[in-house]
Amino acid sequence: MSLFIAFEGPEGAGKTTQVDHLVQRLAAAGVHAERTREPGGTPLGRELRRLLVSPEGPALSPREEALLLALDRLRHVESVIRPALARGAVVVTDRYVDSTLAHQGHGGGAPLETLRWLIDYATGGLLPDLTVLLDVDVELGIERRREAYRTGLGEFNRIDGRDLAYHRRVRQGYLLLAQQAPKRYLVIDAALPEDQVTDRIWERVAPLTNK
Repeated sequence: MSLFIAFEGPEGAGKTTQVDHLVQRLAAAGVHAERTREPGGTPLGRELRRLLVSPEGPALSPREEALLLALDRLRHVESVIRPALARGAVVVTDRYVDSTLAHQGHGGGAPLETLRWLIDYATGGLLPDLTVLLDVDVELGIERRREAYRTGLGEFNRIDGRDLAYHRRVRQGYLLLAQQAPKRYLVIDAALPEDQVTDRIWERVAPLTNK
């Protein structure tokens, strides 16, 4: 049984934390999950991630970012995601195609139809069975990122440092995408206590794995 789950959401929504919890719950239920992320799920992706998010990296336009992400995504899908799904695995990714539409499209102003074409080209049309959208007020999310950085528990990268207007456009972009594909999305208020978010995700995922 193969299953493809993506986690999306504004910065500081807790995606990585909830990916951790889901992978652990799946393991406890006897289900092995292949955990990955974008950008950075392959050796090439890790190099591209450095270009995209490092403060020392080159200044990039939204279109340039989209092209780098498409290259990362093509390699990611072909070398990691599709092979795992072919083996019947559960694949859990921290970000996928909707991040490009939300960030480079709604946030950065790159044409959405062009981005959709580029995404389809890179993925061969592969979409998740379920996309978990962790929604959070952008001020809270960015403050969480700053606090994690201050305490040595996370990074505060070039994307995090963009102005709040950008992050608000990204958040609204995610919410619009969820409205357009409600059957694929699970939208959760990420301001809820961490364990409640974890439980709500498991309530949706468990039936998909027959657990």
